[in-house]
Amino acid sequence: MDPVRSKTALLYSTVRRALQSGRYVPGERIDPGSLAHEFHMSKTPVRCALYRLAGEGVIVDHPRHGFQVPLPTELGLRDQYDWMEQLLVMACASPIRKESAHFNVLAAVDDDLPKRTWKLFDAIARNSGQWSLHQAVRRANDRLAPIRRASLELKIDVPEELDRLKQLFVAHDLQRLEHALRDYHAHRKQLVPQIVALLAERRDRLH
Repeated sequence: MDPVRSKTALLYSTVRRALQSGRYVPGERIDPGSLAHEFHMSKTPVRCALYRLAGEGVIVDHPRHGFQVPLPTELGLRDQYDWMEQLLVMACASPIRKESAHFNVLAAVDDDLPKRTWKLFDAIARNSGQWSLHQAVRRANDRLAPIRRASLELKIDVPEELDRLKQLFVAHDLQRLEHALRDYHAHRKQLVPQIVALLAERRDRLH
């Protein structure tokens, strides 16, 4: 593999995981120079990786401020929740394949709620067997990951809610899972003003 492409792939995966883990918060700038220094490489593969993430909508390339984690508006966040809901409902239209290995991903006990949410929604999408649908959920999951992480202090996500979704998925109860997913997203859309206000406050602390 070309060295630049190899380094780009490494940086892409690293920054993507960092966004999911909460290293960067919505509204925060991602500096290519700092990443190049941290990973001992030139800015070329770093910028290639960041442009790839920007193309997926995970970060944005602001004309004046460079690469940033998106800070959503209320309208934008509601749209993200609506889109994720629609994608997962579409995935529920596909029968659950009992021989699937997707359940193994959900077997481990994990107290990291944003991570658990990402894995569960990814498993539901992968079960559909539709590559394009799975990729769309993956991108939507990645865009929402920093928001879920930054919103932990609002205690929006609770283990019992995710456990209920997981139980319905594992039980192959797609009809009730669809209703539960709609309720899950309706709850978050009601809290959009509080979430956006919290994200803006956290952004302001960076400046």
